[in-house]
Amino acid sequence: MPAPSNTLLIEGSFEELAEELAHYIDEIKRKQGDDGAGLQAEVTPLLEQSYKDEALKKLVTGSAVLNTAPEKGLSAICTEFIAAYNLLVHLIRQSPNLDKFLPKICQNLALPITSSQANGPGLALSVLTTIFNTLSQDSETRYHVFLAILRVIRSSSSFETLKPQLKNLDSWVVQWETDEEDQRKLFLSIADTAEEADEDQQAYLYLLRALRTIPTDESSDDEARSLATRALKSALSHPAHFDFQDLTALDSVQALRKSEPTLFELLEILNAELLDDYNDFKDEHEGWVEGQGLDSSTLCRKIRLLSLASLAATTPSRSLPYQQIAKALQIPAEDVEMWVIDVIRAGLVEGKLSQLKQTFLIHRSTYRVFGMKQWTEVQGRLDTWRSSLEGVLAVVRQEREKVIREKERELREAEGRMNGNGGMAGMN
Repeated sequence: MPAPSNTLLIEGSFEELAEELAHYIDEIKRKQGDDGAGLQAEVTPLLEQSYKDEALKKLVTGSAVLNTAPEKGLSAICTEFIAAYNLLVHLIRQSPNLDKFLPKICQNLALPITSSQANGPGLALSVLTTIFNTLSQDSETRYHVFLAILRVIRSSSSFETLKPQLKNLDSWVVQWETDEEDQRKLFLSIADTAEEADEDQQAYLYLLRALRTIPTDESSDDEARSLATRALKSALSHPAHFDFQDLTALDSVQALRKSEPTLFELLEILNAELLDDYNDFKDEHEGWVEGQGLDSSTLCRKIRLLSLASLAATTPSRSLPYQQIAKALQIPAEDVEMWVIDVIRAGLVEGKLSQLKQTFLIHRSTYRVFGMKQWTEVQGRLDTWRSSLEGVLAVVRQEREKVIREKERELREAEGRMNGNGGMAGMN
């Protein structure tokens, strides 16, 4: 995979190396039964007239046969395949028209390598990585090479090899000076590759990044609607995705309010409403959830956990009786502890179960959304805390005044005793 830039060191003049590669390609064709004039016969005259780019064009066109070289031992295949492509890349890099030839090479490498079905993707990635690393860091061509790398990774289900490189993506995008459209294409390619590998969370993250590249004035276009719908369904379907604020903040998702009103209504329910609202939605749109390819059991579980999170966030006493939880989640009382454990594991609430008191003691909870209603609740809690503090301060003040009065009384009594003792001494 991509690493720090390096240089190919291959000895020989351009003409010598070009003829050597042409001869090698001819050998492969002859072994496949092609007895034509051969590539070398076409390339040599061009080289003699110093038509290097014309000769390169012939070599690049003929290089597709490298993918179909006859079967040999694994070591021989790897050595010859990589050496032949490295030689071709070395020749191309000497041309002032680099961008004219590299796309064809990347296209060839993204195709199946029939000479080694099992090791083909690894061979292709090796050559593509070499191409990527021999280009300057700010070369826009790196963008196209990376897309070819993604195609190979996707076809071979080898997403794990890509993961370590994703940390460099932001700096690469800056170096390549890609526009929003190219960024969207790149992020979507990564999302598709991750989805093929069942990396749902990674796929969702890059799908979201693709959506963020869509300008506001294009948020209602067909592409925006398609991507927004895909992202929304992905978020709804993922069993561990509970925060939908990242979606609701996007113009393209907000545009679904008109183009996909039922889907957007479901988003609003998962974002801020409770189990009763979801049940009403299902009754009103019977069969719609399943018809959209969404998992009803996953949605039901998520809305129960989110309802419990909302219940915990809005409970002033910070103590929830099992009976109240069972009623809100519409579950048997004996299942309450299981659901509380699940909501804690999901990171939505922190707290402790008290089997003796049959209550859930809440240590931390967060609001799913924060609007006027939540501000009102917070104000109510602050008013309650202020009243409590004022009561505590009043008690402290009373006790302080009581202590002061007691000390003053004791002081007066002490002074009285001293005065009394002094008078008796005078009489003696």
